[in-house]
Amino acid sequence: MSGQDEMADGTSVPPDFASYVAARRTSLRRTAYLLTGDWDRAEDVVQDALTRLYVHWRRAQRSGSIDAYCRRTVVNAFLAEGRRPWRRERSTDAVPETSYADPSGGSDSRDQLRRALASLGPSQRAVVVLRYWDDLSVEETASILGTSAGNVKSQAARGLARLREVLAAAEVEP
Repeated sequence: MSGQDEMADGTSVPPDFASYVAARRTSLRRTAYLLTGDWDRAEDVVQDALTRLYVHWRRAQRSGSIDAYCRRTVVNAFLAEGRRPWRRERSTDAVPETSYADPSGGSDSRDQLRRALASLGPSQRAVVVLRYWDDLSVEETASILGTSAGNVKSQAARGLARLREVLAAAEVEP
C-alpha cells in the first residue's frame, strides 16, 4: 500500500483524515453526547458528521481550522437529527441485550448536569456546550453556529441561567 488505508469499496482514505479521526473521535463523541444526552445518538451524530467531513475533507483542510469545521459539522448533524427524528427510528422484534454504560462513570452530579442540559433547547444547548465544554470563544462559537456574537452571548447567558435554575431545583428536592 502507499501509506493510505483502504475502504471496503477499494477507495483510499487520506492518511491525514484517518489520523485526525483517530485523534479526535472521542472528543467529538463527548461533545455530541452533551448535545444529545444519549451515547448511542451521540455516536450516530459523530458518524454522520465524520461521513460529511470525509466527503468534504479538502474543503475542511482549506478552512483554516479542521477542528472548527468538524465541530460545526457535529452541531449541524445534531440540529438536523432533531428536525428529522423519524430518520433514526428502526423497527425490531427483540430488544438488544447489550447496553452502553456512560464511560465517564455516571456520577450523580454528571447525571444532574446531563438532565439540566436536556432542559435547554437545541440551539441554546449547542451554544453552552461549545462555549463552556469545548472552551471556545464567543467569536469561534458564532462562526461554528453561523450566527452573531451577540446571539451567542445572549443564548449563553440564558442557557447558564436556566442551568442554574434546574440544578438549584435538583439540589433542593429530596
